[in-house]
Amino acid sequence: MSYETLALLWYYVIGLSAIFYVCLDGFDLGTGIMHFFTKKDEERRVFLNAIGPVWDGNEVWLVIVGGALFAGFPDIYATLFSGFYNFVMFFLAGLIFRAVAIEFRSKRESYRWRYTWDAIFSISSLLIAFGIGIVLGNLIEGIPLDENGDFVGSFALFFRPYPLLIGLFTVSLLMMHGSIYLAMKTEGELLERLRRWAKRCIVAFIGLYVIVTIATWFVMPHMVQCYFDMPYLLIFPFLSLLAILNVPRLFHRNLDGWAFIYSCMTIVLLFGVFGIGFYPNMIRSSIHPEQYSLTYLNSAASPLTLKVLLIIVAIGIPLVLSYGAMVYRIFRGKVKISPTSY
Repeated sequence: MSYETLALLWYYVIGLSAIFYVCLDGFDLGTGIMHFFTKKDEERRVFLNAIGPVWDGNEVWLVIVGGALFAGFPDIYATLFSGFYNFVMFFLAGLIFRAVAIEFRSKRESYRWRYTWDAIFSISSLLIAFGIGIVLGNLIEGIPLDENGDFVGSFALFFRPYPLLIGLFTVSLLMMHGSIYLAMKTEGELLERLRRWAKRCIVAFIGLYVIVTIATWFVMPHMVQCYFDMPYLLIFPFLSLLAILNVPRLFHRNLDGWAFIYSCMTIVLLFGVFGIGFYPNMIRSSIHPEQYSLTYLNSAASPLTLKVLLIIVAIGIPLVLSYGAMVYRIFRGKVKISPTSY
Protein backbone atom coordinates (compact mmCIF):
# COMPACT_ATOMS: atom_id res chain seq x y z
CA MET A 1 0.00 0.00 0.00
CA SER A 2 1.47 3.35 -1.05
CA TYR A 3 2.18 6.21 1.36
CA GLU A 4 -0.46 8.39 -0.32
CA THR A 5 -3.10 5.66 0.06
CA LEU A 6 -2.25 5.20 3.74
CA ALA A 7 -2.46 8.94 4.39
CA LEU A 8 -5.79 9.12 2.53
CA LEU A 9 -7.18 6.21 4.57
CA TRP A 10 -6.29 8.03 7.78
CA TYR A 11 -7.87 11.17 6.39
CA TYR A 12 -11.09 9.18 6.01
CA VAL A 13 -10.74 7.56 9.46
CA ILE A 14 -10.57 10.98 11.12
CA GLY A 15 -13.44 12.27 9.01
CA LEU A 16 -15.66 9.28 9.82
CA SER A 17 -14.80 9.50 13.53
CA ALA A 18 -15.73 13.19 13.53
CA ILE A 19 -19.04 12.34 11.86
CA PHE A 20 -19.79 9.65 14.44
CA TYR A 21 -18.96 12.10 17.23
CA VAL A 22 -21.25 14.85 15.95
CA CYS A 23 -24.10 12.42 15.19
CA LEU A 24 -23.91 10.74 18.61
CA ASP A 25 -22.62 13.32 21.05
CA GLY A 26 -24.49 15.91 19.01
CA PHE A 27 -27.86 14.88 20.40
CA ASP A 28 -26.29 14.86 23.90
CA LEU A 29 -25.24 18.47 23.39
CA GLY A 30 -28.63 19.35 21.92
CA THR A 31 -30.32 17.75 24.95
CA GLY A 32 -28.07 19.80 27.22
CA ILE A 33 -29.04 23.04 25.49
CA MET A 34 -32.72 22.09 25.68
CA HIS A 35 -32.32 21.12 29.35
CA PHE A 36 -32.94 24.64 30.62
CA PHE A 37 -36.12 25.04 28.58
CA THR A 38 -38.11 23.05 31.12
CA LYS A 39 -38.52 24.09 34.75
CA LYS A 40 -39.75 20.91 36.45
CA ASP A 41 -37.16 18.79 38.23
CA GLU A 42 -38.72 15.52 37.11
CA GLU A 43 -38.67 16.60 33.46
CA ARG A 44 -35.02 17.58 33.72
CA ARG A 45 -34.32 14.16 35.17
CA VAL A 46 -36.05 12.65 32.14
CA PHE A 47 -33.70 14.63 29.88
CA LEU A 48 -30.65 13.44 31.80
CA ASN A 49 -31.79 9.82 31.81
CA ALA A 50 -32.46 9.98 28.06
CA ILE A 51 -28.72 10.44 27.49
CA GLY A 52 -27.41 8.97 30.76
CA PRO A 53 -26.55 5.48 29.51
CA VAL A 54 -24.86 6.66 26.31
CA TRP A 55 -23.27 10.10 26.68
CA ASP A 56 -19.85 8.91 27.88
CA GLY A 57 -19.66 6.22 25.19
CA ASN A 58 -20.50 8.80 22.54
CA GLU A 59 -17.44 10.83 23.50
CA VAL A 60 -15.13 7.92 22.69
CA TRP A 61 -15.26 9.08 19.08
CA LEU A 62 -13.74 12.39 20.13
CA VAL A 63 -10.87 10.50 21.75
CA ILE A 64 -10.36 8.61 18.48
CA VAL A 65 -10.19 11.89 16.54
CA GLY A 66 -7.63 13.35 18.95
CA GLY A 67 -5.55 10.18 19.06
CA ALA A 68 -5.59 9.77 15.28
CA LEU A 69 -4.44 13.36 14.79
CA PHE A 70 -1.68 12.97 17.40
CA ALA A 71 -0.26 9.79 15.91
CA GLY A 72 -1.25 9.99 12.25
CA PHE A 73 -0.93 13.72 11.53
CA PRO A 74 1.43 15.20 14.16
CA ASP A 75 1.88 18.49 12.26
CA ILE A 76 -1.89 18.97 12.12
CA TYR A 77 -2.18 18.12 15.81
CA ALA A 78 0.57 20.59 16.75
CA THR A 79 -0.85 23.45 14.69
CA LEU A 80 -4.49 22.81 15.59
CA PHE A 81 -3.95 22.48 19.34
CA SER A 82 -1.56 25.44 19.53
CA GLY A 83 -3.41 27.81 17.18
CA PHE A 84 -6.77 26.94 18.75
CA TYR A 85 -5.29 26.59 22.24
CA ASN A 86 -7.84 28.82 23.99
CA PHE A 87 -10.72 27.05 22.26
CA VAL A 88 -9.28 23.67 23.23
CA MET A 89 -9.09 24.75 26.89
CA PHE A 90 -12.68 26.04 26.82
CA PHE A 91 -13.77 22.86 25.08
CA LEU A 92 -12.08 20.60 27.65
CA ALA A 93 -13.48 22.69 30.51
CA GLY A 94 -16.95 22.36 28.96
CA LEU A 95 -16.60 18.58 28.67
CA ILE A 96 -15.39 18.28 32.27
CA PHE A 97 -18.04 20.52 33.82
CA ARG A 98 -20.76 18.92 31.70
CA ALA A 99 -19.81 15.43 32.88
CA VAL A 100 -19.58 16.55 36.51
CA ALA A 101 -22.98 18.27 36.25
CA ILE A 102 -24.63 15.09 34.96
CA GLU A 103 -23.25 13.03 37.84
CA PHE A 104 -23.61 15.61 40.64
CA ARG A 105 -26.94 17.37 40.10
CA SER A 106 -29.12 14.65 41.62
CA LYS A 107 -26.89 13.92 44.61
CA ARG A 108 -28.81 16.40 46.80
CA GLU A 109 -32.44 17.44 47.06
CA SER A 110 -31.55 21.14 47.38
CA TYR A 111 -33.20 23.30 44.72
CA ARG A 112 -30.22 25.68 44.57
CA TRP A 113 -27.80 22.75 44.21
CA ARG A 114 -29.73 21.23 41.31
CA TYR A 115 -30.40 24.57 39.62
CA THR A 116 -26.67 25.40 39.70
CA TRP A 117 -25.64 22.11 38.11
CA ASP A 118 -28.48 22.36 35.58
CA ALA A 119 -27.17 25.78 34.55
CA ILE A 120 -23.61 24.46 34.26
CA PHE A 121 -24.84 21.49 32.18
CA SER A 122 -26.78 23.71 29.76
CA ILE A 123 -24.14 26.44 29.43
CA SER A 124 -21.35 23.88 28.92
CA SER A 125 -23.37 22.13 26.20
CA LEU A 126 -24.08 25.43 24.47
CA LEU A 127 -20.44 26.57 24.59
CA ILE A 128 -19.18 23.22 23.26
CA ALA A 129 -21.65 23.28 20.34
CA PHE A 130 -20.90 26.91 19.53
CA GLY A 131 -17.15 26.31 19.85
CA ILE A 132 -17.26 23.39 17.42
CA GLY A 133 -18.96 25.65 14.89
CA ILE A 134 -16.44 28.46 15.47
CA VAL A 135 -13.50 26.11 14.86
CA LEU A 136 -15.13 24.62 11.76
CA GLY A 137 -15.89 28.09 10.39
CA ASN A 138 -12.29 29.18 10.88
CA LEU A 139 -11.00 26.05 9.17
CA ILE A 140 -13.22 26.86 6.18
CA GLU A 141 -12.22 30.51 6.01
CA GLY A 142 -8.60 29.76 6.79
CA ILE A 143 -6.25 30.86 9.55
CA PRO A 144 -2.89 32.63 9.18
CA LEU A 145 -0.23 29.95 8.84
CA ASP A 146 3.30 30.82 7.78
CA GLU A 147 5.66 28.72 5.69
CA ASN A 148 6.53 26.59 8.75
CA GLY A 149 2.90 25.79 9.46
CA ASP A 150 2.93 28.02 12.54
CA PHE A 151 -0.13 30.04 13.57
CA VAL A 152 0.71 33.77 13.42
CA GLY A 153 -2.68 35.32 14.22
CA SER A 154 -4.47 36.52 17.34
CA PHE A 155 -7.35 35.12 19.41
CA ALA A 156 -9.69 37.90 18.22
CA LEU A 157 -9.22 36.66 14.63
CA PHE A 158 -11.35 33.59 15.37
CA PHE A 159 -14.47 35.70 15.87
CA ARG A 160 -14.92 36.81 12.29
CA PRO A 161 -18.48 37.01 10.92
CA TYR A 162 -18.39 33.76 8.94
CA PRO A 163 -17.14 31.53 11.82
CA LEU A 164 -19.73 33.14 14.12
CA LEU A 165 -22.41 32.28 11.57
CA ILE A 166 -21.20 28.68 11.43
CA GLY A 167 -21.25 28.63 15.24
CA LEU A 168 -24.92 29.65 15.31
CA PHE A 169 -25.68 27.16 12.53
CA THR A 170 -24.05 24.34 14.52
CA VAL A 171 -26.04 25.22 17.64
CA SER A 172 -29.30 25.18 15.64
CA LEU A 173 -28.39 21.83 14.05
CA LEU A 174 -27.62 20.17 17.38
CA MET A 175 -30.71 21.66 19.03
CA MET A 176 -32.82 20.16 16.26
CA HIS A 177 -30.97 16.86 16.57
CA GLY A 178 -31.33 16.77 20.35
CA SER A 179 -34.99 17.80 20.45
CA ILE A 180 -35.94 15.04 17.99
CA TYR A 181 -34.01 12.52 20.08
CA LEU A 182 -35.86 13.68 23.21
CA ALA A 183 -39.17 13.31 21.38
CA MET A 184 -38.24 9.66 20.81
CA LYS A 185 -37.50 9.13 24.49
CA THR A 186 -40.40 10.97 26.19
CA GLU A 187 -44.17 10.69 26.43
CA GLY A 188 -47.26 12.50 27.68
CA GLU A 189 -47.39 16.25 28.25
CA LEU A 190 -43.62 16.63 28.06
CA LEU A 191 -43.62 14.99 24.62
CA GLU A 192 -46.25 17.42 23.32
CA ARG A 193 -44.22 20.37 24.58
CA LEU A 194 -41.05 18.94 23.09
CA ARG A 195 -42.72 18.54 19.73
CA ARG A 196 -43.51 22.27 19.71
CA TRP A 197 -39.94 23.14 20.67
CA ALA A 198 -38.53 20.73 18.08
CA LYS A 199 -40.58 22.31 15.29
CA ARG A 200 -39.17 25.73 16.18
CA CYS A 201 -35.65 24.29 16.23
CA ILE A 202 -36.21 22.75 12.78
CA VAL A 203 -37.44 26.08 11.38
CA ALA A 204 -34.43 27.91 12.88
CA PHE A 205 -32.03 25.33 11.46
CA ILE A 206 -33.50 25.47 7.95
CA GLY A 207 -33.40 29.27 8.01
CA LEU A 208 -29.73 29.28 9.04
CA TYR A 209 -28.99 26.54 6.49
CA VAL A 210 -30.22 28.83 3.72
CA ILE A 211 -28.16 31.75 5.06
CA VAL A 212 -25.01 29.64 5.45
CA THR A 213 -25.40 28.18 1.94
CA ILE A 214 -25.72 31.65 0.38
CA ALA A 215 -22.85 33.05 2.47
CA THR A 216 -20.56 30.12 1.58
CA TRP A 217 -21.41 30.42 -2.11
CA PHE A 218 -20.51 34.12 -2.29
CA VAL A 219 -17.90 34.56 0.46
CA MET A 220 -16.03 31.23 0.36
CA PRO A 221 -15.67 30.46 -3.37
CA HIS A 222 -12.92 27.91 -2.71
CA MET A 223 -15.53 25.69 -1.02
CA VAL A 224 -17.71 25.50 -4.14
CA GLN A 225 -15.09 25.56 -6.91
CA CYS A 226 -14.91 21.75 -7.04
CA TYR A 227 -18.62 21.61 -7.91
CA PHE A 228 -17.93 23.72 -11.01
CA ASP A 229 -14.96 21.55 -11.93
CA MET A 230 -16.81 18.25 -11.32
CA PRO A 231 -20.57 18.88 -11.60
CA TYR A 232 -21.43 15.26 -10.74
CA LEU A 233 -20.41 16.06 -7.15
CA LEU A 234 -23.53 18.24 -6.88
CA ILE A 235 -25.34 15.03 -5.96
CA PHE A 236 -24.06 15.49 -2.38
CA PRO A 237 -25.55 18.96 -1.78
CA PHE A 238 -28.75 17.73 -3.44
CA LEU A 239 -28.94 14.67 -1.16
CA SER A 240 -28.26 16.81 1.90
CA LEU A 241 -31.12 19.12 0.90
CA LEU A 242 -33.45 16.12 0.53
CA ALA A 243 -32.40 14.82 3.95
CA ILE A 244 -33.04 18.23 5.53
CA LEU A 245 -36.48 18.55 3.96
CA ASN A 246 -37.41 15.04 5.09
CA VAL A 247 -36.80 15.89 8.76
CA PRO A 248 -39.84 18.22 9.20
CA ARG A 249 -41.97 16.05 6.90
CA LEU A 250 -41.41 12.91 8.96
CA PHE A 251 -41.56 14.71 12.29
CA HIS A 252 -44.90 16.28 11.35
CA ARG A 253 -46.23 12.77 10.68
CA ASN A 254 -45.08 11.69 14.20
CA LEU A 255 -42.45 9.38 12.72
CA ASP A 256 -39.88 10.53 15.28
CA GLY A 257 -37.51 7.60 14.77
CA TRP A 258 -37.28 8.20 11.04
CA ALA A 259 -36.95 11.95 11.59
CA PHE A 260 -33.98 11.25 13.86
CA ILE A 261 -32.40 8.97 11.24
CA TYR A 262 -32.75 11.72 8.63
CA SER A 263 -31.31 14.21 11.11
CA CYS A 264 -28.27 11.92 11.36
CA MET A 265 -28.16 11.68 7.57
CA THR A 266 -28.25 15.49 7.41
CA ILE A 267 -25.13 15.66 9.58
CA VAL A 268 -23.37 12.97 7.52
CA LEU A 269 -24.16 14.64 4.20
CA LEU A 270 -23.29 18.14 5.44
CA PHE A 271 -19.92 16.75 6.53
CA GLY A 272 -19.62 15.20 3.07
CA VAL A 273 -20.31 18.54 1.39
CA PHE A 274 -17.76 20.19 3.67
CA GLY A 275 -15.17 17.47 3.03
CA ILE A 276 -15.52 17.68 -0.74
CA GLY A 277 -15.08 21.44 -0.74
CA PHE A 278 -12.21 21.34 1.75
CA TYR A 279 -10.26 18.42 0.24
CA PRO A 280 -7.29 17.86 0.44
CA ASN A 281 -6.75 20.45 3.18
CA MET A 282 -6.86 19.76 6.89
CA ILE A 283 -5.92 23.28 7.96
CA ARG A 284 -6.20 26.02 5.32
CA SER A 285 -3.75 28.90 5.38
CA SER A 286 -5.27 32.32 4.76
CA ILE A 287 -1.83 33.79 3.94
CA HIS A 288 -0.94 31.54 0.99
CA PRO A 289 -3.53 28.74 0.61
CA GLU A 290 -1.74 26.91 -2.19
CA GLN A 291 1.66 26.69 -0.50
CA TYR A 292 1.19 27.04 3.27
CA SER A 293 -1.95 24.98 3.86
CA LEU A 294 -1.56 21.68 5.72
CA THR A 295 -2.99 18.76 3.76
CA TYR A 296 -3.41 15.09 4.58
CA LEU A 297 -0.38 14.32 2.40
CA ASN A 298 2.17 16.89 3.56
CA SER A 299 1.34 16.39 7.25
CA ALA A 300 1.04 12.61 7.63
CA ALA A 301 3.33 10.51 9.81
CA SER A 302 5.73 7.88 8.46
CA PRO A 303 4.36 4.92 6.46
CA LEU A 304 5.26 2.48 9.24
CA THR A 305 3.39 4.55 11.83
CA LEU A 306 0.30 4.72 9.62
CA LYS A 307 0.39 0.96 9.01
CA VAL A 308 0.63 0.13 12.72
CA LEU A 309 -2.15 2.59 13.55
CA LEU A 310 -4.34 1.12 10.83
CA ILE A 311 -4.05 -2.33 12.46
CA ILE A 312 -5.01 -0.84 15.85
CA VAL A 313 -8.01 0.95 14.36
CA ALA A 314 -9.12 -2.17 12.48
CA ILE A 315 -9.34 -3.94 15.85
CA GLY A 316 -10.58 -1.07 18.01
CA ILE A 317 -13.34 0.57 15.97
CA PRO A 318 -15.44 -2.63 15.55
CA LEU A 319 -15.28 -3.05 19.35
CA VAL A 320 -16.47 0.53 19.88
CA LEU A 321 -19.29 0.03 17.37
CA SER A 322 -20.31 -3.27 19.00
CA TYR A 323 -20.36 -1.74 22.46
CA GLY A 324 -22.39 1.25 21.25
CA ALA A 325 -24.92 -0.95 19.45
CA MET A 326 -25.36 -3.09 22.58
CA VAL A 327 -25.92 -0.08 24.87
CA TYR A 328 -28.43 1.54 22.52
CA ARG A 329 -30.32 -1.73 22.22
CA ILE A 330 -30.46 -2.30 25.97
CA PHE A 331 -31.66 1.23 26.74
CA ARG A 332 -34.04 1.65 23.79
CA GLY A 333 -37.59 2.90 24.34
CA LYS A 334 -39.15 5.63 26.46
CA VAL A 335 -37.44 6.92 29.60
CA LYS A 336 -38.88 5.77 32.93
CA ILE A 337 -37.78 7.49 36.15
CA SER A 338 -36.86 5.14 38.99
CA PRO A 339 -35.16 5.61 42.37
CA THR A 340 -31.80 4.76 40.79
CA SER A 341 -32.18 7.27 37.93
CA TYR A 342 -30.20 10.49 37.69
